Amino acid sequence: MADSLVIVESPAKAKTIGKYLGSKYIVKASMGHVRDLPKSQIGVEVENEFNPKYITIRGKGSVLKELKDASKKVKKVYLAADPDREGEAIAWHLAHALELDNTESCRVVFNEITKQAVKDAFKTPRKINMDLVNAQQARRILDRLVGYKISPLLWKKVKKGLSAGRVQSVAVKIILDRENEIDAFVPEEYWSITAKLAKGSSVFEAKFHQLDGQKKELSKEEDVQEVLKAIKGATFKVAELKEKERQRHPSPPFTTSSLQQEAARKLNFRAAKTMSVAQQLYEGVELGKEGTVGLITYMRTDSTRIAVSAQEEAKEFIDGKYGTPFVPETPREYSKKAANAQDAHEAIRPTSVLRDPESVKSFMSRDQFRLYKLVWERFVASQMSSALLDTLSVDITAGSAIFRATGSKVRFPGFMKVYVEGNDDGTTEEEKFLPALSPGDKLKKEEIDPKQHFTQPPPRYTEARLVRTMEELGIGRPSTYAPTLETIQKRGYVAIEEKKFMPTELGELVIEQMEQFFPEILDAEFTAHMEEDLDHVEEGSEDWVKVLKEFYGSFEKRLEVAEEEMKEIEIEDEVSDEICEKCGKPMVYKLGRFGKFLACSGFPDCRNTKPIVKDIGVTCPKCKEGHVVERRSKKGRIFYGCDRYPECDFVSWDRPSSKPCPKCGSWMVEKRNKQGARLQCTSCDHVEEIEENEDNDEIV
Repeated sequence: MADSLVIVESPAKAKTIGKYLGSKYIVKASMGHVRDLPKSQIGVEVENEFNPKYITIRGKGSVLKELKDASKKVKKVYLAADPDREGEAIAWHLAHALELDNTESCRVVFNEITKQAVKDAFKTPRKINMDLVNAQQARRILDRLVGYKISPLLWKKVKKGLSAGRVQSVAVKIILDRENEIDAFVPEEYWSITAKLAKGSSVFEAKFHQLDGQKKELSKEEDVQEVLKAIKGATFKVAELKEKERQRHPSPPFTTSSLQQEAARKLNFRAAKTMSVAQQLYEGVELGKEGTVGLITYMRTDSTRIAVSAQEEAKEFIDGKYGTPFVPETPREYSKKAANAQDAHEAIRPTSVLRDPESVKSFMSRDQFRLYKLVWERFVASQMSSALLDTLSVDITAGSAIFRATGSKVRFPGFMKVYVEGNDDGTTEEEKFLPALSPGDKLKKEEIDPKQHFTQPPPRYTEARLVRTMEELGIGRPSTYAPTLETIQKRGYVAIEEKKFMPTELGELVIEQMEQFFPEILDAEFTAHMEEDLDHVEEGSEDWVKVLKEFYGSFEKRLEVAEEEMKEIEIEDEVSDEICEKCGKPMVYKLGRFGKFLACSGFPDCRNTKPIVKDIGVTCPKCKEGHVVERRSKKGRIFYGCDRYPECDFVSWDRPSSKPCPKCGSWMVEKRNKQGARLQCTSCDHVEEIEENEDNDEIV
């Protein structure tokens, strides 16, 4: 007969923990939060110390009844929600709803869901930490005040359906600022000169470096001609060699932010998908005879700290698998990445390094395996020796000019044997070999290649870049990155094109009004300061009501000014060339959540609407009758489909090409990355490069 009830958030977590605790415990799931602020009203008594008016979330009544009934049949109730602010708030709301004694030690937390960690946690239950709860309450109320006070203003003055958010609005502003930088960018010309040189049968490249003993910028063709004149007929001769030993250190174990960035780079995962799969790995995967096991530690953290026991296990594993040279002399310690990093949890790591990815692959989905492999490799590499690289720099004279060639080779791979961190450019560090050279060696000139380039505008934000920027600016916390990115897309303030964020007209409109009347909300420093205040509340050094009062004082004044001075904006419809096929009236461009669409000007008598499609000049590869058009999904993502839909259901995320595959005759699609563009067959393994104009050369 069970004498204890344990409440967690999810059924998956309940299933894993239930197996560890045995028959004396009933484990049930609350399915997340059970109480929240009402949706129909602001739900905060501003004049009464910001007292929140919580109600039972719609649909959670039956869950609460089941938990109440279960709690009456046991001697003890344990609240085992996640070990962060949100988890602490869920526990507090449950304690209130179940009328538990606040003085009792009913809160159980663990950083990993393994049998030992769970059993140890139940030996040391604690009271609910009200500092953590109040930090969560303060954030929730701040977001409610901003959202529910500004949104009605935007509805009234600009357009129905608009809304604003504290962290989300800053994220949209960052994306819009970058777009403005790109629009204002003026390309600048510059040149490079590359010499292809040979020693014996070995050919290598050297770049122009100096002229007449001084560094020379090649900003125009005249500069290039000056260098070419100086080296005309000259002998290329090795002047000086410099050899250096360079150490390369491993990256620290994953934090939430770095996991989202790396999963985006290496696995092409969206931030929300990364967190969803990580949650599955944390809550437990069925491993055959071993049962259900949590495979990674808690995935919402900005700490790079690692438990001593995990370090010891990693040390033994690395020594046994790779050898003693791969184990550093002293265990690696990683400092916090930022002053505001919270150190409550460990970094994200495997719960046991002995469960290597291949040994558990058969029990996982493809996505689970790929993410687990990433976490496992990153952690193992973080505990390994540094890599040693030999670098060689060679100065080569040609008349009064100097060319420079560089090479490198890995002398000892160290952590690189297991894992190397990716980068936003998609490039990898490769060995560059130079032939054996000595001072005085004469080299054969194979080719001199002068090339014109133009500087490129700053890149648009990918999810990885935006998460990194938010982290660097101190905006949001580990639990908020993924929801923020999802929200700004759902509201139609940004769209994703070629995996990069672009602001929509709707987003620009909202930010324009916010900048004029609520500049603090869009100020990254102000938002980061608010995050620090919330951290101080969590630490117990700041009163949560005081934090809210300080914010609301100036915010209320801004609201009063906006009510008086914000002008009503009438968004005029732009008439298109299209005629409504239902009533014959002209169609007009309307601004919706996901950008522009076509609507009949006869509204409300005629409610005909249709998306704006762009013909890409390719015949549909499926029906051979229709044309492929560019469309936009409900989430704002571009895809390609047949204009004869629904008669033809052809659809592709990649842009189809009009060129058939020369190998099998099937249709090909365009694939693009930082290295350039290529055509890839959808049926066979044929791939070919797309020749780009020189004007489009991208300089990294």
